[in-house]
Amino acid sequence: MKGVNINPDILRWARERSGQDFEALEARFKKLSFWEKGKEKPTLKQLEAFAKAVHVPFGYLFLQLPPEEPLPIPDFRTFGNKPVVRPSPDLLDTLYTCQERQTWYKEFAQMTHQPAYGYIGSVDVSMEVEWVAEKIRNTIGFDLDVRRACPTWADALRLFIQQVDSVGILVMVSGIVMSNNKRKLNAYEFRGFALSDSLAPLVFINGSDTKSAQMFTLAHELAHLWLNASGISNAGPAPLNNLRREEVWCNAVAAELLVPLSIFITELRRNESVEEALNRLARRFKVSTLVILRRLLDAKWLSRADFDPAWEVERERLRKKSTRNSGGGDFYSTTIARLGRRFTRALTASTLEGQTLYRDAMRMLGVKKTETFNNLCREVGVML
Repeated sequence: MKGVNINPDILRWARERSGQDFEALEARFKKLSFWEKGKEKPTLKQLEAFAKAVHVPFGYLFLQLPPEEPLPIPDFRTFGNKPVVRPSPDLLDTLYTCQERQTWYKEFAQMTHQPAYGYIGSVDVSMEVEWVAEKIRNTIGFDLDVRRACPTWADALRLFIQQVDSVGILVMVSGIVMSNNKRKLNAYEFRGFALSDSLAPLVFINGSDTKSAQMFTLAHELAHLWLNASGISNAGPAPLNNLRREEVWCNAVAAELLVPLSIFITELRRNESVEEALNRLARRFKVSTLVILRRLLDAKWLSRADFDPAWEVERERLRKKSTRNSGGGDFYSTTIARLGRRFTRALTASTLEGQTLYRDAMRMLGVKKTETFNNLCREVGVML
């Protein structure tokens, strides 16, 4: 078959963009090195397979120069106190998918005459962290005692998401791109993002992170919504330095929302070891031990000199723990968590009423079979 004229630099860019190992790709495309050197030309069929393998839009391969792909929202991610240069295809595709869902839901909200949410943009970074955290807590009905009674972190996270969903925020949690189990998201690259809008505020949480870490991410992104500030972050609960004021402030609000310092101080025990305090207080407040470490520093129970090595030890322990495999869970419960119950209900109901095409709905839901679509409808209560 006849080869296609392609700029070899585009092929190299697409491979590097994917983040995949050269040897692994060359095992699939035997002449990849020749293509990249311009010594041979791939066929159209080979190009289509290559585009799919590296998760790049097929049309991009015919460009003369590699395209610029800036993130469409502010990027607060850092590695070693340096900004991230290039987002992965998995991150980009996840973000674009969520933007499409948000656009659909905003149009749905306008069509159904839903009011704008007054809490979006109701605060700014000059306001006291404690006051803002209490404001968010009151809006979503965040009850510390009820959360403490949850038997597991997963239960506490589920309750937190339900509370956030109840005030109109779309919450989507997934560890993969759409429904593709072969494209796993990397929690090290990003933990979550917020897409702010007064009619369709959206939070995405990287489900590959631990349940307790996801709880902090959700709290952090809520602070972004209250600021009316979209953004993406990979920050955990550590006290932040050398970052934009907005991100430092959101982290402080998240810590105070989950673990109010005035209550936390009353729980401290003077002669307790750090390890004992972490385990006891993490169970007590249903948050990550890293959040507890940060609050121990905030409460001056730990000095900075003691905090830094303790943080590194605990972070490494959690990193090793997170590599363990976990069960997949019920398909429909997992799918609804990935999409968000509010979004799933609205989209399936709109489709059944004939206002949205089945084709469009099934694409946004990430399902291919009508039977699966109908079962989702039953799971969210829009079909008997």
